[in-house]
Amino acid sequence: MDAVNKVAVVTGAGSGIGKAVALALLREGYRVVLAGRRRERLEQVVQESGAGARALAVPTDVSDPETVVALFARTKEVFGRLDLLFNNAGIFASGTPMEDLDYATWKASVDINLTGAFLCMQQAIRLMKAQEPRGGRIINNGSLSAYAPRPNSVAYTATKHAILGLTKSASIDLRKYDIACGQIDIGNAASDMAAMNSQGALQANGTVVPEPLMDLTHVADAVLYMASLPLEANVQFLTVMATKMPFLGRG
Repeated sequence: MDAVNKVAVVTGAGSGIGKAVALALLREGYRVVLAGRRRERLEQVVQESGAGARALAVPTDVSDPETVVALFARTKEVFGRLDLLFNNAGIFASGTPMEDLDYATWKASVDINLTGAFLCMQQAIRLMKAQEPRGGRIINNGSLSAYAPRPNSVAYTATKHAILGLTKSASIDLRKYDIACGQIDIGNAASDMAAMNSQGALQANGTVVPEPLMDLTHVADAVLYMASLPLEANVQFLTVMATKMPFLGRG
């Protein structure tokens, strides 16, 4: 099936990485459902895309099971099927020592970063396994923090490590339905979430060092490549990062 006939759901599509990927998919010819918490931002992206009826804004709180069910029901109602889920919605609880992190912040991180991804995957699987032709692809937005933490980032790091397990489990469990699951791990893309790193990021040795950022187009291009493969091939894990950012030498 070529891109013109494919349908994608992108969560966290109102800004940053989600917006960049949604726009790239629309340029490629996909029909794209843009999910996010703020309707006005989603509608701005739809307008910016110039894609007309191929772009659909659906306000969604991924931590709320009812709105997630509604998101995928709307996708099926309007476009009839689902070929790609880009599980991107997430938050970062910044700069708080573990012992000072309040429960509400921890819970919000788990609810959005982990449970939200799980809920979206559940609904995507149910659509993909029942449709004709069967199958599809799920791409989870992991992070370099799925492998190596930053200081004072326990909520984000724990949830991103959990996304790694979610991706691995799904990759095994979903093969029988012709559903491929992979993960993109992104380091210092120039989004609102990472912008602070260019001003100075706390390192494991206690120093604060400005870190380089990369353009969001490189992330969008990477997702497009992962999505372009036939279902008999899969990019299991892909890391794309600013070349000179600290990662392999963290700690």
